[in-house]
Amino acid sequence: MEWAAADGYTIGRLLVTRGLAALYLVAFLAALLQFRALIGTRGLLPVPDYLAARSFRSSPSLFHFRYSDRLFATLATVGAILAALTLVGFTERMPLVVCMGVWFVMWAFYLSIVNVGQAWYSFGWESLLLEAGVLAIFLGNADVAPPFLVLILMRWVLFRVEFGAGLIKMRGDPCWRDLTCLYYHHETQPMPGPLSRWFHLLPRPVHKVEVAGNHVTQLVVPFALFLPQPVAGIAAAVMILTQLWLVASGNFAWLNWITIVLAFSVLPDEFYARFIPVETDYGPTPLPFTVAVVALTVVTVVLSYRPARNLASKRQAMNASFNQWHFVNAYGAFGSITRTRREVIVEGTADRVDTPATEWREYEFKGKPGDVRRRPRQYAPYHLRLDWLMWFAAISRDYAALWFPRFVRKLLENDRDTLKLLRHNPFPDQPPVRVRARLFRYRYATRTERRATGAWWVREPVADFMMPMALSDMQMP
Repeated sequence: MEWAAADGYTIGRLLVTRGLAALYLVAFLAALLQFRALIGTRGLLPVPDYLAARSFRSSPSLFHFRYSDRLFATLATVGAILAALTLVGFTERMPLVVCMGVWFVMWAFYLSIVNVGQAWYSFGWESLLLEAGVLAIFLGNADVAPPFLVLILMRWVLFRVEFGAGLIKMRGDPCWRDLTCLYYHHETQPMPGPLSRWFHLLPRPVHKVEVAGNHVTQLVVPFALFLPQPVAGIAAAVMILTQLWLVASGNFAWLNWITIVLAFSVLPDEFYARFIPVETDYGPTPLPFTVAVVALTVVTVVLSYRPARNLASKRQAMNASFNQWHFVNAYGAFGSITRTRREVIVEGTADRVDTPATEWREYEFKGKPGDVRRRPRQYAPYHLRLDWLMWFAAISRDYAALWFPRFVRKLLENDRDTLKLLRHNPFPDQPPVRVRARLFRYRYATRTERRATGAWWVREPVADFMMPMALSDMQMP
């Protein structure tokens, strides 16, 4: 079955498998460290309540058979261990069937988490990791050559990620078409990074060049992925550089990193040989493995109909999964851009009634802006799920209607698991008597303001997000 082998992509496959393993490790660790407060039995959106209203067919998950917080922690821990072993190269040295089995288990475990994660797992990069994870099952181990068809399928994923994102922009906010979106985006993105303010303060003509370059990378370059080398490799290199620019300018979990990892599969060994030695010594490809790869390709082609039709549709859906297995999805990001940044600031007080002496103390989140003197931190590829949904809450209360009141109740109880999601609890000894939330307008400090005050942000109150609430006011179980 040597016709199915791809000569000259040894290093590309190695980087893809190690990169995906690293991202699986991050994803499982994030799940392990955050699930109790978010979706645990006593969480903001408990898994048992969700499963009671869903069937296995509508949301395939191992937790349909049994759920407990201990079982979730065990599953996430095992997933992280398997990812770590794969990252250091242990898995690829195992027999082919065992190697495929390890990748299958990681995919099945993470699918089980995503399909019960509700709003906390409603991001496109969850589906992207799962789709790439399916393909990784069929990449083979160190004894067989990289399968040509699987590498092509990875290019198809990369094409949908980039081209889908480009189309959603051109069909969406007019500022993408007049090249002005980056006048705002670096300031208003969900979670700015340490360099985001620097990017925002670049001259406006530079921002227009950024947008124009983005359009070329997402709308033109993806077609070159299917051309012969070196054109395909050059296209992948352009995408990698563009994604690194995005990594530097913001915190987008592992969206940029998984795109980079997929692009590594397109670069041939001739490129990598300039930096590292390339050795290839493969045995014959087993017939059952080739049959499985062909079957995967056929299934992918069939399932690609709806994503391809979505790309051509004027009503293009962004980050849509057309099946509950999250395989062969539609992708896209930031079809519209917010022009002003608003932040929900949560505060507590030990006073039962407001007086002129009432002191409201602010809760500080790990990633989202709060303290104006605190520089944004770099967290990606780690995903701070509560911080991201707080950004959506500031856009509209409707995004937080199901979980924000429960979050406030947890603060009023000084719930240990919930407080672990925060950077600072202003009530370490006794829980607050009342909690409120206010909406603020945030903008980056100018260079002059930064020199004068030391602040990274300037903020002003806009409105009340939630009136002061005591524990006795909370009418939920």
